[in-house]
Amino acid sequence: MFENLKDKLGKILDGLKGRGVLTEKDIDQAMREIRITLLEADVALSVVKEFIEEVKQKALGQDVVKSINPGQMVVKIVHDHLVKTLGDRNISIDIDAQPPVIILMLGLQGSGKTTSSAKLAKRLTLKNKKKVLMASLDIYRPAAQEQLSILGSQLEIETLDIVKNERPIQITERAKEKAKLGGFDVLILDTAGRSQINEELMNEIKLITDKANPHEKILVADAMTGQDAVKIAETFHKKLNLTGIMLTRLDGDARGGAALSMTAVTGCPIKLIGIGEKLDEIDDFHPDRIASQILQMGDVVGLVEKASETVDKEEAEEVAEKIKKGKFDLEDFSKQLSQISKMGGINSLIGKIPGLGQLQNKNPSVDLDKEIVKKQQAIIFSMTPKERTTPEVLNASRKKRVASGSGSRVQDINILLKQFKQMNKMMKQMKKSGFKGLLGQGLSQFKQKF
Repeated sequence: MFENLKDKLGKILDGLKGRGVLTEKDIDQAMREIRITLLEADVALSVVKEFIEEVKQKALGQDVVKSINPGQMVVKIVHDHLVKTLGDRNISIDIDAQPPVIILMLGLQGSGKTTSSAKLAKRLTLKNKKKVLMASLDIYRPAAQEQLSILGSQLEIETLDIVKNERPIQITERAKEKAKLGGFDVLILDTAGRSQINEELMNEIKLITDKANPHEKILVADAMTGQDAVKIAETFHKKLNLTGIMLTRLDGDARGGAALSMTAVTGCPIKLIGIGEKLDEIDDFHPDRIASQILQMGDVVGLVEKASETVDKEEAEEVAEKIKKGKFDLEDFSKQLSQISKMGGINSLIGKIPGLGQLQNKNPSVDLDKEIVKKQQAIIFSMTPKERTTPEVLNASRKKRVASGSGSRVQDINILLKQFKQMNKMMKQMKKSGFKGLLGQGLSQFKQKF
């Protein structure tokens, strides 16, 4: 997420941190470079101008000039203004109202409305313990209603029955009635989109909005489209007075222009972000955490929250004890692969740990997806118990046998062993920081240290 922005801002600010004294010329040069970096990241020009002006004014102040480490002070100023630009504070989806609370999901075709509706339903069901009903108002896109129904079945979340030839207004009325009579806490209405904003689309949504009287009107926008997403949000907000925005595909956005411009341009808060394709890969939007990750300061709170949702604590404690004794082996590595995969991959994990952001940039190849995890675990399961506990014994002939048994190549085994060594190295780095193991209760103790 925001890799290009992280890398370039990191280099600029690292140049300032290494200096004992900062002159006005130094700050001017840094501001020029930051301005170019933000524009290249597709941040709106008006947002960039305001950001640079405010940061420069504070960076030239007496508090910076006379501080012991002026470079660090400038970094803090940049961080604080990133937080402000991103929206200043977390504003969550509001479900504190008379049930059924109606959430209207809006957006253009291809923005991910239907999947986002299912993600939000799952989150409200599991995290907030709410009884959720989903209904698709999209009668135009082929199989759109069936898609939501299938997602509902997968998640065991009820969806409104599909009735042929019903209009969106009729579906809205029926959904409201069922939600009320069925004792549902939340009703999520997935509206139809168009390939572009047009009068027909906006008129229909206005009628649906009047009929539904939603408590939340959430625009689903694709972060990868940059300023196009911002312009779409601006139009929807003017017409419908949105209550919030959900940015999808933020995990694949290397630039960050939409996230950094959205709230500043529209005045509407980003409430949710999509951080992957899986139905549990949705998160609240925290401006302070995003700013910290952009500046590679980590996100320990987010790391702890994610771990608490996914980690087997007993297993994590067992692994932590082995690390402490220097007995971490390939079987433990296999268990950790599964845990890390659940937490979004090792790059996602490293990016949340203060001081290890640079490691993320240097080792992009160590990121893990589900298929790679399966492949690597197949290799480990093809080894003998001795080979798993002491991988040093894996010579050429043993590797050939393991490759044959796991349907892989010797090169794949070498890659696995290299990653095992990298993880061992990372474990030792964390241990020096007071981080007792990679996952589990060690996370909460690590949190207390920062």
